Amino acid sequence: MDDPRATLTAEQLDALGEELDALRKRLMDDLGEADVAYIRNLIKAQRALEISGRGLLFASFFPPAWVAGTAALSLSKILDNMEIGHNVMHGQYDWTGDPTLASSRFEWDTVCPADQWRHSHNYIHHTYTNILGKDRDIGYGVLRMSEQEPWRPRWLANPLYALALATFFQYGVALHDLEVENLGKREAQRPRRELLAGIWKKVRSQTLKDYVLFPLLAGPQAPLVLAGNATANLTRNLWAFAIIFCGHFPEGTVEFDELETAEETRGEWYLRQMLGSANLTGGPVFHILSGNLSHQIEHHLFPDIPARRYAEIAKEVKAICERYGLPYNAGPLHRQLGSVFRKIVRLALPGSGPASPASSRDGDGAQGEVATEPTPALAAG
Repeated sequence: MDDPRATLTAEQLDALGEELDALRKRLMDDLGEADVAYIRNLIKAQRALEISGRGLLFASFFPPAWVAGTAALSLSKILDNMEIGHNVMHGQYDWTGDPTLASSRFEWDTVCPADQWRHSHNYIHHTYTNILGKDRDIGYGVLRMSEQEPWRPRWLANPLYALALATFFQYGVALHDLEVENLGKREAQRPRRELLAGIWKKVRSQTLKDYVLFPLLAGPQAPLVLAGNATANLTRNLWAFAIIFCGHFPEGTVEFDELETAEETRGEWYLRQMLGSANLTGGPVFHILSGNLSHQIEHHLFPDIPARRYAEIAKEVKAICERYGLPYNAGPLHRQLGSVFRKIVRLALPGSGPASPASSRDGDGAQGEVATEPTPALAAG
């Protein structure tokens, strides 16, 4: 199909913006006790899974207890990161006035400090979604995920970089705001000493909790408890990597450059979110475990709406896309993940992109300066 960025008229883009603004307002006006009860019940379930998982691991001398404990702890960490932490820190429940659900105060069970994640994800990624040189989530500073990134011999290891990132994903997220890919190239946007101190504090507390405190409390079962904790962290890392990459990098997602987004209207901002995201199909349990990031398109349109609402508007958003001739990129996990892996391998090879850098990058391939003010089109949402 033709590129919608070129085929939609200014009037159509304005109408698209108005239609989605109206949908957002309708959702906000409908928020209430059911939304609060949902997240509170989910937090209770997550805590119950963590307590039962850690308790079962203390009985690891009985192999089924180790398996059950590790599974429960893995689910606890997935829920804490995906459906609870990610969504609460997006401000999805700030409207409740509940301090335990305040985005500015919430902390999660991962090595990435919450305040740094709110900057790198809530602000940078959601403001500059898929803008080359602005959105640092494109490749996370580790992978070649765009044909506009000039090919170099080191990209032959792209699949190995992806495997390492998936395995240690929480550490990759923790280092994300540090801009490690720009060390020695230019000054970072934020003071690295301060960021490093925050990262070290969080890494130290998480490491002591999972790999020292709980194993020591288990006495002779310490090695098995340590292994269970490590397995739970690995499971959470691999799951989060898969869901997040399937929401952003399957074939068909569109990238943008700084020039075409410099004076973006509200409708154009919505268009960018739609074209730069992809959905995963599945049942209710799958959507919960994905943090409802299986509805990545809806999430990027309305990041501060409680994620449990995305499923109920998905058909409406898809219908809007159809009316405006826009793609609605959706598919099962195995298909979208396979598409991501093929893209990672394809971009590892020479001849898979232009020989010169994108306009927003310098000759060394360093990313352009990250802006510090949100675009006018985003400010309304």
